[in-house]
Amino acid sequence: MNVQNIHRRKIRKPISNVLELFNTLSSKSDMIWPVENWPPMRFRNGLEIGSNGGHGPIRYEIIDYNPETHIEFKFLKPNGFNGTHKFEIFDLNFETTEIKHSITMTTSGLGTLKWLFAIRWLHDALVEDAFDKVENQLMQSNLKTKWNLWVKILRSILK
Repeated sequence: MNVQNIHRRKIRKPISNVLELFNTLSSKSDMIWPVENWPPMRFRNGLEIGSNGGHGPIRYEIIDYNPETHIEFKFLKPNGFNGTHKFEIFDLNFETTEIKHSITMTTSGLGTLKWLFAIRWLHDALVEDAFDKVENQLMQSNLKTKWNLWVKILRSILK
């Protein structure tokens, strides 16, 4: 199955403010990843090309990284996930930045079933939580995207 999954959020702050948060990704002081509600993202050798890691049961390798624009990961697990996911930051103008997360992959076998019935739903909730976390820190807001019923059920089953 071909999968193209994209999340975008515009934030009314200059890119320099967003980059300060972006460069903490997977560190002990991570200001992007919503570790409050999700397994932390960790990499064996930090944020560098070739470093392996992931979060929860999802494993990947960093295949491209520019600390001022993007980081791209290649899926290693679960089996049946063949492709990449990527965080990107775009300078739209002097006061607006866009953050984007995209998955481009094909799934096969059990990977397709896992994506359709569980991982897709959990992934979408996690990314929106991460975007909320970024926006809340930069805008002093209190956004909290509501999880749908299926995400709540999956999370209670997987505890």
